[in-house]
Amino acid sequence: MTAKQYDPQNVFAKILRGELPAHKIYEDSETFAFMDIMPRGPGHCLVIPKRPARNMLDIEPESLVAVTRTVQKVAKAAVKAFEADGLTIQQFNESAGGQIVFHLHVHIIPRFDGVALNPPGGPMEDQSVLAANAEKIRKALEG
Repeated sequence: MTAKQYDPQNVFAKILRGELPAHKIYEDSETFAFMDIMPRGPGHCLVIPKRPARNMLDIEPESLVAVTRTVQKVAKAAVKAFEADGLTIQQFNESAGGQIVFHLHVHIIPRFDGVALNPPGGPMEDQSVLAANAEKIRKALEG
């Protein structure tokens, strides 16, 4: 496989630049966490690096460490906020690996016993639901 180039016009790069809206959960100097607009379940959110990285194959190690720290922090808060029974963490690389947006991102999906995930690429969630879910996770991060 030949190295693929990072596209600075991808949707997550546009979110980082403030060109597209997002329901922010958490932000620090290296990472940004926000709600997935087509959630596979309640509380489904994403963590991305602020530095350009197409995926796991080209991210700088220091940036990956920062992403991993934020994933753990947000995951704990999401489980607490939604009183989840478990958690699914997903990360895809290149088209063959299931990646659709070519800016590294990690999915955090609270899980509940006996409840299946919604199909990927499902309908967009109502903005008021996303805002309320983001607020739940932010509150869990505070306490």
